[in-house]
Amino acid sequence: MTLSGLKRPLPHRTWALLLLAFVLVVAALVPAALVGAQESTAPERDLGAHYAPIARRIITETLRENDAYRKLEHLCDDVGHRLSGSPGLEKAVAWAVEALKRDGHENVRTQPVTVTRWVRGAESLEMLEPRPLSMPMLGLGGSVATPPEGISAEVLVVRDLEELSDLGEKAAGKIVLFNFPMSSENEKGGGNYGTAARYRVYGARWASSHGALAALVRSVTTRSFQSPHTGAMTYVDAERRIPAAAITVEHAEYLARLQARDIPIRVRLRMEARTEGNAPSANVIAELVGRELPDEYVVIGGHLDSWDVGQGAHDDGGGVVTAMEAITVLRRLGLRPRRTIRCVLFTNEENGLAGGRAYASEHAAELPRHVAAIEADSGVFAPTGFGLDLEDPARLERGLATLRQITALLGPIGADDLVPGHGGADISPMKPAGVPLIGQRADMTHYFDIHHTHADTFDKVNRDELSRHVAAMAVVAYILADMPGRLGE
Repeated sequence: MTLSGLKRPLPHRTWALLLLAFVLVVAALVPAALVGAQESTAPERDLGAHYAPIARRIITETLRENDAYRKLEHLCDDVGHRLSGSPGLEKAVAWAVEALKRDGHENVRTQPVTVTRWVRGAESLEMLEPRPLSMPMLGLGGSVATPPEGISAEVLVVRDLEELSDLGEKAAGKIVLFNFPMSSENEKGGGNYGTAARYRVYGARWASSHGALAALVRSVTTRSFQSPHTGAMTYVDAERRIPAAAITVEHAEYLARLQARDIPIRVRLRMEARTEGNAPSANVIAELVGRELPDEYVVIGGHLDSWDVGQGAHDDGGGVVTAMEAITVLRRLGLRPRRTIRCVLFTNEENGLAGGRAYASEHAAELPRHVAAIEADSGVFAPTGFGLDLEDPARLERGLATLRQITALLGPIGADDLVPGHGGADISPMKPAGVPLIGQRADMTHYFDIHHTHADTFDKVNRDELSRHVAAMAVVAYILADMPGRLGE
């Protein structure tokens, strides 16, 4: 065709065909553009509808196959208890690094953390009067020791701080027993653990201020089979530091009954507890790097340390493997969200919180880019849902509204409840920076039966319930990391 030929007018039929073709092309392109716009804006309008297919896939595949139960078995049976500063905790750190690398995660590393090394040593409690009786006990984490020969003294039983204050100088020269019961109301939600645990944490300080020689506390639990429960305590600003230990519910009640009958009680407490300075430890970190916004983060995790009794299966081995397996499931399914999901296994939650503080401090510049932090530290009995905690009340209300759309997708596994509050200890140092804190919740009806005891062992964990925890965390973490907006904004 010549150039001059192009200058001839086109026939009317040709013009009509060209116009028809143009209309058909536009008709084809406009719906595609509209669909693209709907896909990009749908999550902002209705997260549930947009992410329901992905949530169903995550839940189905997680319940069909995951490695959390086997990982927990290795952590409990091969590593054992993991008290801060102990060889067991460092063995757990090495185990976690190896497992996360084996699962193919990115940026697997340790974050050095200095922790306090507290050693229990030998300990015992014997009743001398009104009759000889050996009583089960556990020294409280952070306590000082008794003299080598022990402390032999009369016991004064009080129900609470108010009664101790009323008795005043009558506590001088005695061993004070706080017989404060944990409430059995709302056991599924944890009862009044915080209220009862105050006596474990501060009891020695309060007793010392009235001249007591040592402090005993009723174990923080609603059910007991002669099982003492340990836990952390602190002296704060006490002028005198006195030994502190927990005894069983049964013996606390027994001593209270004796006192009510005006029968003098005398016991001998022996403890070799000591603090041996600082020791090196580490948080363990691994990532599923985001496809579009890799420098924005959703943190998921639990705490790797445990007390030196039992195996730390529910507290918090279950939370650790939940986080580890959540990103493994997403990786296996090829689900890479917009933002990075960062798995953090914190050290030293039980008796210091050094791991949580170190993470917040060393990542301070990144915290404004933390979309959320999720912690699993309520045991791994049947999952019930999540809690949300935010510094700003207005953001909290908006965040609850958004998160409610996400947790509604967890109805099939019973994890769709959502409450304000209930974040997590390890992630709490991020709260002042405005990071939304999300606590993964479980049915705690029987959690405090074994909490901080020799009985917190692998056999207490149900495989199906653990798998449901993995699925719940994977769904929530993925959607928060993938949705266009940020929680609470």
